[in-house]
Amino acid sequence: MGFKVVVADDEPAISSAVAYALRREGFEVEVACDGEEALRRSDSFRPNVMVLDIMMPKLSGLDLCRKLEHRKDIGILLLTAKDDIVDKIVGLELGADDYMTKPFDMRELVARVKALCRRMEKQEEASGVGSVVTAGGLTLRVEQRAALLDGTELPLTPKEFELLALLLTHRKRVFTREELLDQVWGMDYAGGTRTVDIHIQRLRSKLGKDQQHLLQTVYGVGYKAAGDSL
Repeated sequence: MGFKVVVADDEPAISSAVAYALRREGFEVEVACDGEEALRRSDSFRPNVMVLDIMMPKLSGLDLCRKLEHRKDIGILLLTAKDDIVDKIVGLELGADDYMTKPFDMRELVARVKALCRRMEKQEEASGVGSVVTAGGLTLRVEQRAALLDGTELPLTPKEFELLALLLTHRKRVFTREELLDQVWGMDYAGGTRTVDIHIQRLRSKLGKDQQHLLQTVYGVGYKAAGDSL
């Protein structure tokens, strides 16, 4: 398969079991016992996906998400022992791609990691399309997967870039939240439509008050990008 995964959890029984299950499916896996070690392994091992427990010593999974926010080539799956929507929302706000609540079914976790790897692979393939999209002071360079605002690159997560690119390449088209969830996160994503709202809010914040109007809410339906007259 060739995909690489870092599993970070301070409970050895959990990290060992997850690593074993992933290795059986052909993944290369490295294990970390705390957030700082996971961060070091992200630099040296260059994983495609990181499976991060939220409650870890030294650096929590959420703190690690903050430090990895600029990494466009790493997918993040969060694990939480609490069935707490706040943890999930905060994780998604910080750029995580998916989450699972402990205790979890190991087969489902492996399936989620596989799905996330496929999405990251598709992103790399899409980066070969040499198109440029402009809107006002915003420029999307699809090949480099870069978004520039007045010449300065925006620190977008992979999902933020995909969502912005989808909307801006289909200006005036109204997407429902379900359509955006399907096209950006994939049919096998288990998160709800609140994920879309969170990412739109983050994009507007990063675009700033002068450009946040590019992403328009269609109340009762979903979202669209402002028209092509920009």
